[in-house]
Amino acid sequence: MSRDVKPTAPKPLRRRFLHPARVVFAGFLLVTVVGTALLTIPYAKVGPGGATLDEAFFTAVSAITVTGLIVVDTPTYWSGFGQAVILVLIQIGGFGVMVLASVIAIAVARRLSLQARMNAAAETKSYGQIDVRAIILNIVRISLLFEGVAAIILFFWFWLHYGNSIGDAAWLGVFHSISAFNNAGFSLFSDNIMSYVGDPVVSLTLCVLIIVGGVGFPVIMQLRRHWGTPRKWTMNTRIVIAATLLLIPVGTVYITAIEWSNPATLGPLDWPVKILAGIFQSVQTRTAGFNSIDIGATDGATQFGMIALMFIGGGSAGTAGGIKVTTFAVLLFIVIAEIRGDGVVNVFGKRLSRAVHRQAISVVLLAVGVIVAGTVVIMIETGLPLGPVLFESVSAFSTVGLSTGITADLPVMSQLILCLLMFIGRLGPITFASALALRERGILYQLPKERPLIG
Repeated sequence: MSRDVKPTAPKPLRRRFLHPARVVFAGFLLVTVVGTALLTIPYAKVGPGGATLDEAFFTAVSAITVTGLIVVDTPTYWSGFGQAVILVLIQIGGFGVMVLASVIAIAVARRLSLQARMNAAAETKSYGQIDVRAIILNIVRISLLFEGVAAIILFFWFWLHYGNSIGDAAWLGVFHSISAFNNAGFSLFSDNIMSYVGDPVVSLTLCVLIIVGGVGFPVIMQLRRHWGTPRKWTMNTRIVIAATLLLIPVGTVYITAIEWSNPATLGPLDWPVKILAGIFQSVQTRTAGFNSIDIGATDGATQFGMIALMFIGGGSAGTAGGIKVTTFAVLLFIVIAEIRGDGVVNVFGKRLSRAVHRQAISVVLLAVGVIVAGTVVIMIETGLPLGPVLFESVSAFSTVGLSTGITADLPVMSQLILCLLMFIGRLGPITFASALALRERGILYQLPKERPLIG
C-alpha cells in the first residue's frame, strides 16, 4: 500500500516548484546576488577600495532588470571588469525576460483554444508540440544577430570617425549594442549620449536596436515568416506594430514641439538636430533609457508626456518594460466599444475575449498602485516634490532608466524602493498576467446580476 502512495505524492509539489515563472524569478534573484558580490570586489571599481554594498546592489538590480538607472557614473566609477559584469547582467536579464515571457505565452496558449495553439506554434516556427528548446535557441540567434551587426557598425564609426583606438572602439560598440537591444540604457559616456545628439549613425543605430528588442520575440518571429502578408499576423503582432508606428511619431512631435525653444535642451540646436533628438528621446521612452538631452532640464509638460509613454512601454515577450502596448491597446479598444455602445470588443476583425478585459484592467490597476505606493514613500522620506519623484518611480517600474538626476542623491532607503519597483516592474506584470490566464476555471453557478452606478 505504501508503494502505491509514495510515487504520486511528490509530483504535484515538483511541478509547482518547476513552474517557469518561479524558476526564472529565483534565477533573477540568484544572479542579482552574484552580480552584487562581483561588483563589491575592489577590482571592479576604479581607484582604491571597493564599491559599497548599496552601490553594488543598486547597479546589479538596475542591470539585471535592464533598467539603466545609476547611482554612480558607469565609465569613471567602474573598471573594465566592473563594466563587463554590468554587461553580462544586462544580457542575462534581457535574455531571461524574453525566454520567461515566451514560455509563459506558450503555457497560456496550451490552456486556450486550438486556434490559439496554432497561432503560438506559427509564431515560434514550430508545429504540433511546441519546442521550448527551439524557442530559446531562436532568441539567442536573434539577439546575437542584431547585437553583432550593430556592434560592427558602431565599432567602425567610433574607430574611423571619432578616432578611438581599435580596442576602445570595439568595447564601445559591443557595450552599447547589447545595452540598446536589451533596452537597458547603460552608457560608457558620462553624459550618456548627449555628446552624440546630432550624430545620426549613433542615434539611429541605437534606436533600431531598441525598437527591435522592444517589440517582442513573437512579433519578430512572425514578421520574419510573414513580412509581406499582414493578413497572417496575429492580433498581438498587429497591435504591437500599430502601437509602435503610432506612439513613436506622437512622442517625437510632443517632445520636439515643447522643447523646441528650451535653451537648456533643444533650443541651441539646428532644426535637423532638434528633430533627430526628438525622435531619439521618443524611442527611449519605450523603455531604453539613453538620453541625448538633459532630462532634468526638460519642461514639466515634457516629463509628464514621458511618464505616460514610459508607463505604456513596449511589446510583450521583449526587452521593453511598462504595462505593455497590448495592455494599453486592450483598454483603449474597451473604451471605444463602450462609447459606441457595442456589446463586444472587436480588434482588427477579431472579437476580444472578456477574460482579457479583466486581465488588462487588473494589470494596470496593480501597476498604478505599486507606483503610487513607491512614490508616496519616497516623497515622505525625502520631502521632494511630486514631479521628479513620480518620474523616477515610473522610470524604475517601467524599467526605462531615464532620470531627472535625483536618483544618486536619494537616501539608501529610497534607492531600495526604486530597486523594488525595478524588480516588480520587470517580472511582476509578466507573472501576474500569466497567473490570471492560467488560473481560469469553469464556474458551475452564477449569482444574480446587478449594476452599480458608474461615473
